[in-house]
Formats: sequence, structure tokens, C-alpha cells
Amino acid sequence: MKALLAATAASLLALPAMAQEADPHAGHMTPGMDMPAEAPAADPHAGHDMSNMAGMAAMPMTGALGGYSMRREASGTSWQPEASPHEGIHGEVGGWRTMVHANLFGVVDSQGGKRGGDKAFVGGMLMGSAARDLGPNDKLTLRTMMSPEPLMGKRGYPLLLASGETADGETPLIDRQHPHDLFMELSATWSHRLGETSSVFVYGGLPGEPAFGPPAFMHRLSILDSPEAPISHHWLDSTHITMGVLTAGFISGGWKVEASTFRGREPDQHRYDIEKPNFDSAAARLSWAPTKAWSLQGSWARAESPEQLEPEQTDKKWSASAMHFRDLGNGRWWSSTLAFGRRSADHGWLDAWVLESAVKPHADWTLFARAEQTETNELAGGQGHHGATYTVGKASVGVIRDFPIAAWSARAPVKFGIGGLVSANRIPAALRPAYGGQPLGGMAFVRLKVG
Repeated sequence: MKALLAATAASLLALPAMAQEADPHAGHMTPGMDMPAEAPAADPHAGHDMSNMAGMAAMPMTGALGGYSMRREASGTSWQPEASPHEGIHGEVGGWRTMVHANLFGVVDSQGGKRGGDKAFVGGMLMGSAARDLGPNDKLTLRTMMSPEPLMGKRGYPLLLASGETADGETPLIDRQHPHDLFMELSATWSHRLGETSSVFVYGGLPGEPAFGPPAFMHRLSILDSPEAPISHHWLDSTHITMGVLTAGFISGGWKVEASTFRGREPDQHRYDIEKPNFDSAAARLSWAPTKAWSLQGSWARAESPEQLEPEQTDKKWSASAMHFRDLGNGRWWSSTLAFGRRSADHGWLDAWVLESAVKPHADWTLFARAEQTETNELAGGQGHHGATYTVGKASVGVIRDFPIAAWSARAPVKFGIGGLVSANRIPAALRPAYGGQPLGGMAFVRLKVG
């Protein structure tokens, strides 16, 4: 951990020098560690060209889990399309290859209707990683991710139709999104290459992300420019900040099979601590990358006593997703995710769907949209679980304009963005009196992006 923190600090101090060679058209960060042998500086997907750095050009851009391109890796041990653009500011400190990335938002949120509200808050993440070879076939990667969201307070922010664990330890969180903990990930990964395209790996995190679902929403290129959490979060990727995870996996070519044991209980209302791990739950995932443009997964999980207010409950979950990336040339791209989630309920199953898409028509502009539907029994009367089940939906569309911070360089990997989004909610007739019809919501935001 000391090596990771020292490497992260050294990379931050090196930002101005690195900025001189940064590519302004870089896209989504993937958290592997090495620099590309197969991707020269002219590659339109490359993040920041560090090939002039001493000793860096010869290093293969391999992932933390195996010998493929690091662009395939997203949050935890999940995969995204390998063609996805790469970003992050890279360096080398004391034999460790380092990466720093930040995506930080300042948001003004306004949700209409009787159960809406207004709030200004900060969100996003700061991420750092460090990796080194332990021999010709072994690699160690350390990663940390932090969030400013505890500053928004225990009640989180207004988000109509959202539901999930308690944010204050006393009441169910309905029509609001909880803040993430200060430490979203503290993890270590060891991988051993068995051949040119095969490897085994072990991943551990406190906190970390078990082998379930698609990449967490703040890592999906199709929606990471939006500060709004999806209402399908607890069907698909709420386990991304789990207090205690151990995952083992095997990779062969474009296939990955992995299994996790993890703590089923969601993080509590104390956002600045590290909670005691308890390996009482399990998950398994099969991932397939048929081409560099596609990433597919199917996964299962059983979480013991996930809800603090309902300790007797056990959740079973299934998920499947497909992610696609298309390069439009000259730093332009189009990324989409389609995902399905199913979770157990008192007398059956509750399903959720989400379709996300983002397009970058110009290096400084990104347009994004999301449509989702959930079956939920937590909204009636705002009292949480065990109510009537309703099918609800939400659609949002937004845009962000990025401005390079020219104090460093016209090609700086540090950008300031201004954006906004509007959301429409589909509420069944039985719930409309409680919500005051079918109200709209919206967010205006600024963003600081590093890497």
C-alpha cells in the first residue's frame, strides 16, 4: 500500500511534465498498467503518448489479469470492449509503472414532483494504480479508488424512482441515491501467464468488486460522462464497493471464467471507515470478448443479508450484458451498453433493463443517453421493501463540453467540463398521486477530468 500511495503521489507531481505529450482525444480509462508495444503513438485509441519516456516504449501494454491489451479491463476484474480508448496519466517510480485518473463532478440536482427535491453535491472518483513484474510470467497490480461523495451527507441526493440500502442506518433510502464511501477500492491483483493468451489470476479487495455484472456505471464509457446514478444500480453493479472480496479466475484467449467469495452486507452509513470483511457470499461470471469491438458477460451472485435494516433477507441475482464500441475516426467514437439484471424478491423475481449510449462527435463534446426499466417493491408509500410491485422507467439525455486547461498545454490531459442532463420518469397510474404525476428531473454540472 505504501508503494501504491507513493507512486500515485509521484505521478500527480509529474502531471505538468507529462501534459506536454498528452493526447487530447483520449477516451475512457482502463485500469491496466503497462505501456503499449502494439499501439504506437499514432493509434487513434491511445490515451497519452508516453513512448518518449525512458524505458517505457518497450513495455507491452498488458492487462492486470493477463497478457491481452489493458484496454480490455474496466472496474474490478470486469471487461469492456478492447477497442475502447484508453486514458490515464502514466509514469514510472522505483520500478513501479503508475497510472493516475480523476473524474470529479460538482452537481446541482433538481427532481420535480411531491417526492423530489433539490441538492448541490460533489461526486465522482480519483483513481491510482501501480504495477510491477515479479518475474517473466508474474505481475502484481495495486489499485486504489477514492470518492468525495461522503461530503454530500448521509441522505445522499434526490433521484426519483431509485431505491436501495439505507444511507443513515435508520430509514430505507427511497427516491434518493446513497453516497459512496471515501474508499471505493483498495485492491491487489496477482496474475500468472500460462501461455501467450492464457493466464490465471487472484484479486483481493477491501473494498473491492466481486465477479458480478457489467463494469460499474462510473466506469462504463457509454455513461461515465453522466453524474446521475442508474435506478438499475442494485440489479447490476451495486456490489462494486464491497467490504471484502476474493476472486480467482482463468483466462484463455477471449474467454474468462471467475468466481468470488465476498461480504454480502452493503456498506453501512459510516462513509469514512473500512468495515470488517466477512466471506459469506458467492458470485461467478463468464465473460467473452469475441472481437475487439464487443464484450459480453453473464453472471450469478448470492448475497447474504445485504440490507442492514432487513438482516434476514438473502438476495440472489443474475445479470447479462453486451457492450459495444465503434471508432468513428479522428478521436470520435460511439459506445453502447445493453444490460439485464434479475434479483430475488419475497415471492418471485424482480427484473431490470438498461440501455446506455454515448457518442463523441468531436474531441471536446460528448452526448449521452440512458433508458432503463425496473420492477420494484420498494416505492409504495416510500416505506421500502414488502410493498406492491410496480414497473417503472426512467430516460435521461445529456451533453458535456470539455475545455483543456491551457495553463499547462493546449494538449493537456486535464480538462474542465460544463454539462447538463434532463430525465423523464415513467410512473404507473397507481403511484402518480404520490409523485404528483410523472415529474421531470435534471442536473447541471461541472467536471474536472485528469487523464
